[in-house]
Amino acid sequence: MKKILFAIITLFTIGASAQKLDKSLLWKITGNGIKQPSYLFGTMHITCDATLDENVLTTLDSTRQLYLEMDMDDPALKSEMMKGMMMKDGKKISTMVKEEDFAVLDTFFKKELGVSVKLMDNLKPALISMSLIAKMIDCPMQSYEEELMKITHEQKEEVYGLETIEEQMAVFDQVPYEVQVEELVKTAKDNMEHDKAEFKKVMEVYNSKDLNEIMKAMNESENKIYGDNDDILLTNRNKNWIPKIEEIAKTTPTFFAIGAAHLGGKEGVIMLLRKKGYTVEAVK
Repeated sequence: MKKILFAIITLFTIGASAQKLDKSLLWKITGNGIKQPSYLFGTMHITCDATLDENVLTTLDSTRQLYLEMDMDDPALKSEMMKGMMMKDGKKISTMVKEEDFAVLDTFFKKELGVSVKLMDNLKPALISMSLIAKMIDCPMQSYEEELMKITHEQKEEVYGLETIEEQMAVFDQVPYEVQVEELVKTAKDNMEHDKAEFKKVMEVYNSKDLNEIMKAMNESENKIYGDNDDILLTNRNKNWIPKIEEIAKTTPTFFAIGAAHLGGKEGVIMLLRKKGYTVEAVK
């Protein structure tokens, strides 16, 4: 259950229009009033191998705090997450699908998670889908965020978040619930085969460290939740993070770790910081 909750917490992000960038997942932020460098690292929330390379370990050692998308160290995280999982206005999955499709969902979730979908009837379908991520990879689930937090704790430093759990969970109130349900039914009907193939491709592209290819792979996803809502799931959040990153980096040397798809593109974090006058360069 802990891993299912973790998969839901670490929301799977998507890409926007690509812009040519060096092949790197680690970037140094300097200039425009920053006295000591901060670093920006693109993660993949769920993967088979979350080993951190020497550059990442070195920059973690040179910074004094870790910022993730949200504070995954917060003891109230699980309870706050549970509050944000329910659909608004009393919406239920059972009222948005055909009776036979609800039966398909029920059979599927009993098989995969050992629980009836009836117990999840009022939960946001996209978040239910994320509980299946551990089933989509043929390996024990690992996370870069967990590895980064482990080292941060060893260094006796603090973990913070660029947004709250409430803000992150509310993102999926902006994506039509009907679209989320449609994708959930598709997943159940093909027994995750398409999702597994897409997830495998994304992991392979991530390992290439090519932000442009990462975004391309995300953009080519046939999942309507991500393909049709990049402004909600990615761009708006990037823009909200920039003033926070600016203030934090000017105060304390910081290691920022966010989903890799947030980095690239003209409205990605790298270009948005550059437009504000900061030097953001690849660490290789």
